[in-house]
Order: sequence, then C-alpha cells, then structure tokens
Amino acid sequence: MNKLEAVIFDWAGTVVDFGSVAPTRIFVEAFKQAYDFDVSLAEVRIPMGMGKWDHIKTLGQLPEVNQRWTTQFGQPMTDEIVDEIYRTFMPLQKAKVAQFAQPITDVLPVIDWLKKQEIKIGSCSGYPREVMEVLVPAAAKLGYQPDCYVASDDLNAGSRPGPWMALQNVIEMGISNVAHCIKFDDSAPGITEGLTAGMWTVGLALTGNAVGLTESEWLALTETEQAQLSTTAYYELSSNGAHYVVDSLADAIPVVQDIMARIARGERP
Repeated sequence: MNKLEAVIFDWAGTVVDFGSVAPTRIFVEAFKQAYDFDVSLAEVRIPMGMGKWDHIKTLGQLPEVNQRWTTQFGQPMTDEIVDEIYRTFMPLQKAKVAQFAQPITDVLPVIDWLKKQEIKIGSCSGYPREVMEVLVPAAAKLGYQPDCYVASDDLNAGSRPGPWMALQNVIEMGISNVAHCIKFDDSAPGITEGLTAGMWTVGLALTGNAVGLTESEWLALTETEQAQLSTTAYYELSSNGAHYVVDSLADAIPVVQDIMARIARGERP
C-alpha cells in the first residue's frame, strides 16, 4: 500500500522546548562547572542534534574552542575529559529538562490530526535514556505521548547523524517501508539521520536550533530581524538536504498532505 505510515519527531525544538534551550544552556554550565571553561551558546549550537557525549567531543574539536582549551590547559581535550564533562552535564540536564517539556504552540492539534489519519508517531532524541525517562512523562502530562521513543545511547551502532535511531523507530512500530516515513527535525544532524534512513525529511526553521531563541525572544524581534534569521535557518536546513522546510511543526499539515500524495503516486524520497 502506498500510504504514509509514520512520522518520526525529534524532541527539543521540534515538539517541545521552543528554541531548543534546555540542552544548550546546560552545556555551557557543564563546561563551567567541570573545568571553569567558557563556551558560548553559539558554539554549543554547532553540533546540536548529536548524542550528548559526541556533542561535547565535537564541541571541543571546534577550532576556536580547541585553541582556547589548549591555551588554558596545555593540551587538547581528551576522551577522559569528555567523560568528566558528560558526568557533570547529566545531573544538570535531568534536573532541568522537565521545565522545558511544554509542547510548542499549536503542535498538539497537528499530532492529533496525524493520529486521525492512522499515522504512527515515533520519536528520537539527542538526549540519553536517563534524561528521556524524565522528559517523556513530563511531556505526557502536558499532552504529548508518541507511540515510541529512542534515546541517543540506546543503540550500539550510535546516534545521529547516522540513521540508527530513526530505523529503530521503524522496527519498534512495525513500519513496512522506510520511504513511507517522514523525519521531522530542527537540526542538520537530524535531517541527515532521516535522509540516510531513506525517509522524507522536513526541517523546522524557527522553533529550534537553527534560530535558537525562546518564543518570547523571537516575538520580541523586529520583522526585519525575524526575516534575516528565518532566511538563514531555511537555508541551513535546505542546504543539508531537507525535502521541505517550514517554520514550525504547527505548519506541517500541508507538507504532510503533499508527501502523502507523492507516496500515493509511487514516489520515493
């Protein structure tokens, strides 16, 4: 049957946590607490979407961060140092993540619409399982409960930008064809994840990492400032291969309908 079987959502910046704020600010705090080392929010956002241990390692390898680190400590960041920062990060993130479990404005009606079309709702995240075990029940109390979720440390193969978490959703939900799935994400690694899994991909430009502002911060901008950030975000996600880009998951129904029509015609991503 040529029909859309499932959508697979990222979490922060896609369904919950407008601006993907929770992980970025905790990374800054973890570096400061563990080593009294400063990283900026802009630097933290560069590897966003990866599993958190990989995120810390990649962040430490950014040329400007590596230069400052080497100047301060006399050597590049090692895996043992990444381990220590990660151990600092984890309790900080678990303590904060439930505070950012609120679904993004107008997203829940879209999810209800998808369920009425008998489309399954999968999900995966750059968060490890022990963080997801805090976030998932907090989000459920606020109205969001996907059919399954996969955490970044669930699979031996790894996490984003590889396809494995998206494909684990396919397995757990019993999906018959990866080309009948859509991966929604606000970050470049999440788009790559969907593409390498053989799925349609939709980037979310304004609610997540590509802009990186809370809803109130976004609304406080002038129209010119919003337009500049929007253009940059659309370009970032499109240039990383997203088949479609929209402002928010709240705007996704027309895109889903278009993909449904393309699947019905036998098209593949």
